[in-house]
Amino acid sequence: MVRRAGLLGVVAMAVTACVAVDTAGPGAPPDAFTHRAANSEVVLRWNCLQPVSGGLRVEGVAQSPWEAQPIRFLELQVVGVDAEGRQTAEAAGKARDIQILTHQQSPFQLDLRPTGTEVRFDLFYQYRFHQEYDAALVAGPPLVGPRLYAQTNTNMVRDICSPTQHLAR
Repeated sequence: MVRRAGLLGVVAMAVTACVAVDTAGPGAPPDAFTHRAANSEVVLRWNCLQPVSGGLRVEGVAQSPWEAQPIRFLELQVVGVDAEGRQTAEAAGKARDIQILTHQQSPFQLDLRPTGTEVRFDLFYQYRFHQEYDAALVAGPPLVGPRLYAQTNTNMVRDICSPTQHLAR
């Protein structure tokens, strides 16, 4: 009887864990986001919202759809830029998860207080990723097979709230 109760508890926890992992970010499926940018390791999908008068919220999800190596420590920054190209406001944040595995999504949210002089908003994001290198090309003792080296990748998406650019299809 105790075994059955324990087994039932384990099954209930596993089902709960699967439901929690399967959520797609801030409660919306990926096709609910209007903007998209991608590079060879990560895909970002987001919406530009105005939750309060004069404010900007960038809400979205980051996904690692292709790579077997996880994306680690994804940090994002949205920057307001005026007509002269000067930075006027900024907000920074991180993806919810420290590590984003293949086919996993991690939500993010950035809240910015613009000054009113911005003509566009740019998004900078960086993360750690283990690149695979051929052992013959890397200095050091000879090893069989590839080596993995952590690298910080930094990227920029220009004019993220544009009605004509970076549209998710």
